[in-house]
Amino acid sequence: MPVLTAPPAPTHSVPGTEFTSLATPSRGSTDTSVWRVEIAPGTEPTPHSLTREEVFVVLAGSASVRLDGEPGTAAAGDVIVVPPGVRFELSNAGREPLSLLCCMPAGGQARLDDGTLLSPPWAR
Repeated sequence: MPVLTAPPAPTHSVPGTEFTSLATPSRGSTDTSVWRVEIAPGTEPTPHSLTREEVFVVLAGSASVRLDGEPGTAAAGDVIVVPPGVRFELSNAGREPLSLLCCMPAGGQARLDDGTLLSPPWAR
């Protein structure tokens, strides 16, 4: 199916963050997972790395990002590229919700600092 209708509400959430699966293998894509994420102000980041490259497009708000220990910020229209195997943190740097569009090859996983591998449910 070439057109996937957007879900009417977020499909997954963790404290302070909502995810909306847009194009994922469970929704009909085969090679790429795309989702929208909304991060509330004051939400603590979860440091982790990835098994595949992930790309974030900042849609609204301001992001604080740390890639391999290097701090940075990104505003609406900016793009954050996270290479595989690089420890990173992403948080809301502003007072309004941070909205991002995220893309990663299907099957990509997150690796927590304790070595645990997670398959994000919003990307499946």
